[in-house]
Amino acid sequence: MDISKFFDQNEKPLDNSVINGGFCGIFRTIGCIGDSLSSGEFESCTDDGITGWHDMYDYSWGQYLARDAGCKVYNFSRGGMNCRCFMESFGESCGAWSEICPAYIIALGVNDIGDVKRGIIKLGTADDIGNPSNDTFVGAYANIIINLKRRQPDARFFLMTIPTETSETDEDKRLRDGHAELLYTIAEKYKNCYILDFRKYAPVYDEEFKKRFFLRGHMNPMGYMLTARMVESYIDYIIRHNAEDFKQVGFIGTSHYQR
Repeated sequence: MDISKFFDQNEKPLDNSVINGGFCGIFRTIGCIGDSLSSGEFESCTDDGITGWHDMYDYSWGQYLARDAGCKVYNFSRGGMNCRCFMESFGESCGAWSEICPAYIIALGVNDIGDVKRGIIKLGTADDIGNPSNDTFVGAYANIIINLKRRQPDARFFLMTIPTETSETDEDKRLRDGHAELLYTIAEKYKNCYILDFRKYAPVYDEEFKKRFFLRGHMNPMGYMLTARMVESYIDYIIRHNAEDFKQVGFIGTSHYQR
Protein backbone atom coordinates (compact mmCIF):
# COMPACT_ATOMS: atom_id res chain seq x y z
CA MET A 1 0.00 0.00 0.00
CA ASP A 2 1.40 3.36 -1.04
CA ILE A 3 0.72 5.82 1.80
CA SER A 4 2.62 8.72 0.18
CA LYS A 5 -0.64 10.00 -1.30
CA PHE A 6 -1.87 10.63 2.25
CA PHE A 7 0.74 13.35 2.65
CA ASP A 8 0.77 15.04 -0.77
CA GLN A 9 1.72 18.66 -0.10
CA ASN A 10 -0.15 19.77 -3.22
CA GLU A 11 -3.45 18.33 -1.98
CA LYS A 12 -6.21 20.78 -1.06
CA PRO A 13 -8.67 20.09 1.77
CA LEU A 14 -11.57 18.68 -0.27
CA ASP A 15 -9.63 17.10 -3.13
CA ASN A 16 -10.34 13.65 -1.67
CA SER A 17 -13.79 12.62 -0.48
CA VAL A 18 -13.78 9.94 2.21
CA ILE A 19 -16.75 7.60 2.50
CA ASN A 20 -16.13 5.95 5.86
CA GLY A 21 -15.26 8.94 8.02
CA GLY A 22 -11.57 8.72 7.19
CA PHE A 23 -9.36 9.62 10.13
CA CYS A 24 -12.35 11.27 11.87
CA GLY A 25 -12.70 7.79 13.32
CA ILE A 26 -9.77 8.34 15.68
CA PHE A 27 -12.17 10.37 17.85
CA ARG A 28 -14.54 8.09 19.73
CA THR A 29 -16.82 11.01 20.64
CA ILE A 30 -17.31 14.38 18.93
CA GLY A 31 -19.44 17.34 19.99
CA CYS A 32 -21.16 19.35 17.24
CA ILE A 33 -22.08 22.90 18.23
CA GLY A 34 -24.27 24.81 15.83
CA ASP A 35 -27.58 26.17 14.62
CA SER A 36 -30.31 24.85 12.32
CA LEU A 37 -27.78 23.84 9.66
CA SER A 38 -26.20 21.53 12.26
CA SER A 39 -29.42 20.25 13.85
CA GLY A 40 -30.75 18.69 10.64
CA GLU A 41 -33.54 21.22 10.38
CA PHE A 42 -36.12 20.75 7.65
CA GLU A 43 -38.47 23.45 6.49
CA SER A 44 -42.08 22.48 5.79
CA CYS A 45 -44.92 24.39 4.18
CA THR A 46 -48.64 23.60 4.43
CA ASP A 47 -51.15 24.00 1.62
CA ASP A 48 -52.12 27.27 3.31
CA GLY A 49 -48.57 28.58 3.00
CA ILE A 50 -47.72 28.22 6.70
CA THR A 51 -44.03 27.51 7.20
CA GLY A 52 -42.71 25.18 9.88
CA TRP A 53 -39.19 24.38 11.03
CA HIS A 54 -38.27 20.98 12.44
CA ASP A 55 -34.98 19.89 14.04
CA MET A 56 -34.54 16.32 12.77
CA TYR A 57 -31.31 15.33 14.49
CA ASP A 58 -31.01 11.90 12.88
CA TYR A 59 -30.66 13.71 9.54
CA SER A 60 -28.03 16.17 10.77
CA TRP A 61 -24.59 16.08 9.21
CA GLY A 62 -23.23 15.21 12.65
CA GLN A 63 -25.22 11.98 12.77
CA TYR A 64 -24.33 11.08 9.20
CA LEU A 65 -20.69 11.59 10.25
CA ALA A 66 -21.24 9.36 13.31
CA ARG A 67 -22.60 6.56 11.14
CA ASP A 68 -19.77 6.96 8.63
CA ALA A 69 -16.93 7.08 11.15
CA GLY A 70 -18.34 4.67 13.72
CA CYS A 71 -18.06 7.19 16.54
CA LYS A 72 -20.58 8.83 18.87
CA VAL A 73 -21.57 12.40 18.02
CA TYR A 74 -23.37 14.66 20.49
CA ASN A 75 -25.47 17.27 18.74
CA PHE A 76 -25.32 20.45 20.83
CA SER A 77 -27.29 22.37 18.21
CA ARG A 78 -30.68 23.99 17.74
CA GLY A 79 -32.43 26.06 15.11
CA GLY A 80 -31.84 29.79 15.59
CA MET A 81 -28.80 29.29 17.85
CA ASN A 82 -26.19 32.02 18.22
CA CYS A 83 -23.02 32.26 20.29
CA ARG A 84 -24.40 34.47 23.05
CA CYS A 85 -27.44 32.23 23.62
CA PHE A 86 -25.19 29.20 23.69
CA MET A 87 -22.97 30.75 26.35
CA GLU A 88 -25.78 32.18 28.47
CA SER A 89 -28.18 29.23 28.57
CA PHE A 90 -28.17 26.58 25.84
CA GLY A 91 -24.67 25.23 26.53
CA GLU A 92 -25.88 24.24 29.98
CA SER A 93 -29.33 22.95 29.03
CA CYS A 94 -28.14 20.85 26.08
CA GLY A 95 -25.38 19.16 28.11
CA ALA A 96 -22.38 20.63 26.30
CA TRP A 97 -20.68 21.55 29.57
CA SER A 98 -21.14 18.06 31.04
CA GLU A 99 -20.68 15.65 28.10
CA ILE A 100 -16.96 16.23 27.62
CA CYS A 101 -15.54 15.21 24.22
CA PRO A 102 -12.02 14.90 22.81
CA ALA A 103 -13.11 16.86 19.72
CA TYR A 104 -15.61 19.58 18.86
CA ILE A 105 -16.86 20.93 15.57
CA ILE A 106 -18.25 24.46 15.90
CA ALA A 107 -20.52 25.77 13.15
CA LEU A 108 -21.99 29.00 14.49
CA GLY A 109 -22.26 32.44 12.96
CA VAL A 110 -25.16 32.62 10.50
CA ASN A 111 -27.65 33.81 13.12
CA ASP A 112 -25.01 35.99 14.79
CA ILE A 113 -24.48 37.78 11.49
CA GLY A 114 -28.22 38.28 11.25
CA ASP A 115 -28.08 39.91 14.70
CA VAL A 116 -25.20 42.12 13.55
CA LYS A 117 -27.24 43.28 10.56
CA ARG A 118 -30.13 44.11 12.92
CA GLY A 119 -27.84 46.09 15.22
CA ILE A 120 -28.30 43.71 18.18
CA ILE A 121 -24.59 42.87 18.55
CA LYS A 122 -21.32 43.66 16.83
CA LEU A 123 -19.11 41.20 14.99
CA GLY A 124 -16.22 42.29 17.19
CA THR A 125 -12.46 42.41 16.76
CA ALA A 126 -9.45 40.41 17.90
CA ASP A 127 -9.42 42.53 21.09
CA ASP A 128 -12.71 40.90 22.14
CA ILE A 129 -11.20 37.41 22.19
CA GLY A 130 -10.83 36.36 25.82
CA ASN A 131 -13.15 39.09 27.11
CA PRO A 132 -15.47 37.42 29.67
CA SER A 133 -18.51 39.30 28.37
CA ASN A 134 -20.54 37.97 25.45
CA ASP A 135 -21.27 41.35 23.89
CA THR A 136 -19.78 40.55 20.48
CA PHE A 137 -19.96 37.55 18.19
CA VAL A 138 -16.25 36.78 18.36
CA GLY A 139 -16.11 37.31 22.13
CA ALA A 140 -18.95 34.85 22.76
CA TYR A 141 -17.56 32.38 20.20
CA ALA A 142 -14.15 32.38 21.88
CA ASN A 143 -15.81 31.98 25.28
CA ILE A 144 -17.41 28.73 24.11
CA ILE A 145 -13.94 27.38 23.37
CA ILE A 146 -12.52 28.75 26.62
CA ASN A 147 -15.35 27.14 28.59
CA LEU A 148 -14.81 23.76 26.94
CA LYS A 149 -11.04 23.98 27.35
CA ARG A 150 -11.51 24.44 31.10
CA ARG A 151 -13.21 21.05 31.11
CA GLN A 152 -11.04 19.31 28.51
CA PRO A 153 -7.80 21.27 27.98
CA ASP A 154 -6.48 18.95 25.28
CA ALA A 155 -9.60 18.71 23.11
CA ARG A 156 -9.28 19.42 19.39
CA PHE A 157 -11.51 22.11 17.90
CA PHE A 158 -12.59 22.41 14.28
CA LEU A 159 -14.08 25.82 13.44
CA MET A 160 -16.28 26.03 10.36
CA THR A 161 -16.53 29.10 8.15
CA ILE A 162 -19.74 29.91 6.26
CA PRO A 163 -19.95 28.62 2.67
CA THR A 164 -20.20 31.13 -0.16
CA GLU A 165 -23.64 31.73 -1.69
CA THR A 166 -24.32 33.48 -4.98
CA SER A 167 -27.28 35.23 -3.32
CA GLU A 168 -25.03 37.12 -0.88
CA THR A 169 -25.38 40.90 -0.75
CA ASP A 170 -22.27 43.06 -0.41
CA GLU A 171 -23.03 43.35 3.31
CA ASP A 172 -23.39 39.56 3.62
CA LYS A 173 -20.05 39.05 1.90
CA ARG A 174 -18.31 41.59 4.12
CA LEU A 175 -19.68 40.06 7.32
CA ARG A 176 -19.10 36.45 6.30
CA ASP A 177 -15.55 37.23 5.21
CA GLY A 178 -15.07 39.01 8.54
CA HIS A 179 -16.46 35.96 10.36
CA ALA A 180 -13.88 33.75 8.61
CA GLU A 181 -11.01 36.11 9.44
CA LEU A 182 -11.99 36.13 13.12
CA LEU A 183 -12.10 32.33 13.23
CA TYR A 184 -8.55 32.24 11.87
CA THR A 185 -7.54 34.72 14.59
CA ILE A 186 -9.10 32.48 17.26
CA ALA A 187 -7.30 29.43 15.86
CA GLU A 188 -3.99 31.28 16.04
CA LYS A 189 -4.62 32.24 19.66
CA TYR A 190 -5.74 28.89 21.06
CA LYS A 191 -3.87 25.62 20.78
CA ASN A 192 -5.41 22.66 18.95
CA CYS A 193 -7.86 24.77 16.91
CA TYR A 194 -8.17 24.14 13.19
CA ILE A 195 -10.23 25.83 10.47
CA LEU A 196 -12.71 24.05 8.22
CA ASP A 197 -12.69 26.76 5.58
CA PHE A 198 -15.90 25.99 3.73
CA ARG A 199 -15.97 29.56 2.51
CA LYS A 200 -12.83 28.90 0.48
CA TYR A 201 -13.03 25.20 -0.38
CA ALA A 202 -16.67 24.03 -0.28
CA PRO A 203 -18.86 24.17 -3.39
CA VAL A 204 -20.55 27.52 -3.95
CA TYR A 205 -24.18 27.38 -2.88
CA ASP A 206 -25.59 28.61 -6.18
CA GLU A 207 -29.01 28.03 -7.72
CA GLU A 208 -28.05 24.63 -9.13
CA PHE A 209 -26.60 23.47 -5.80
CA LYS A 210 -29.71 24.55 -3.91
CA LYS A 211 -31.98 22.86 -6.45
CA ARG A 212 -30.29 19.56 -5.61
CA PHE A 213 -29.47 19.87 -1.93
CA PHE A 214 -31.96 22.31 -0.36
CA LEU A 215 -35.63 22.09 0.58
CA ARG A 216 -36.78 25.70 0.74
CA GLY A 217 -34.51 27.63 3.12
CA HIS A 218 -32.70 24.65 4.65
CA MET A 219 -30.93 21.56 3.38
CA ASN A 220 -32.67 18.32 2.45
CA PRO A 221 -31.35 14.88 3.52
CA MET A 222 -28.92 14.76 0.58
CA GLY A 223 -27.57 18.18 1.55
CA TYR A 224 -26.87 17.14 5.12
CA MET A 225 -25.25 13.91 3.96
CA LEU A 226 -23.06 15.86 1.53
CA THR A 227 -22.10 18.26 4.33
CA ALA A 228 -21.08 15.29 6.50
CA ARG A 229 -18.86 14.02 3.68
CA MET A 230 -17.24 17.44 3.37
CA VAL A 231 -16.71 17.80 7.13
CA GLU A 232 -15.18 14.36 7.57
CA SER A 233 -13.06 14.73 4.42
CA TYR A 234 -11.74 18.09 5.62
CA ILE A 235 -10.95 16.77 9.11
CA ASP A 236 -9.32 13.70 7.56
CA TYR A 237 -7.15 16.06 5.49
CA ILE A 238 -6.19 18.11 8.57
CA ILE A 239 -5.22 15.01 10.54
CA ARG A 240 -3.18 13.53 7.70
CA HIS A 241 -1.28 16.78 7.14
CA ASN A 242 -0.74 17.46 10.86
CA ALA A 243 -0.21 13.90 12.09
CA GLU A 244 2.08 14.96 14.95
CA ASP A 245 -0.77 16.98 16.48
CA PHE A 246 -3.05 13.94 16.69
CA LYS A 247 -0.71 11.19 17.94
CA GLN A 248 -2.04 11.42 21.49
CA VAL A 249 -5.76 11.61 20.74
CA GLY A 250 -6.28 8.26 22.46
CA PHE A 251 -4.90 9.74 25.71
CA ILE A 252 -7.04 12.90 25.77
CA GLY A 253 -8.73 13.10 29.15
CA THR A 254 -6.31 10.65 30.81
CA SER A 255 -3.23 11.06 32.97
CA HIS A 256 -1.14 9.59 30.16
CA TYR A 257 -1.45 12.67 27.94
CA GLN A 258 1.88 14.52 27.71
CA ARG A 259 1.79 18.26 27.13
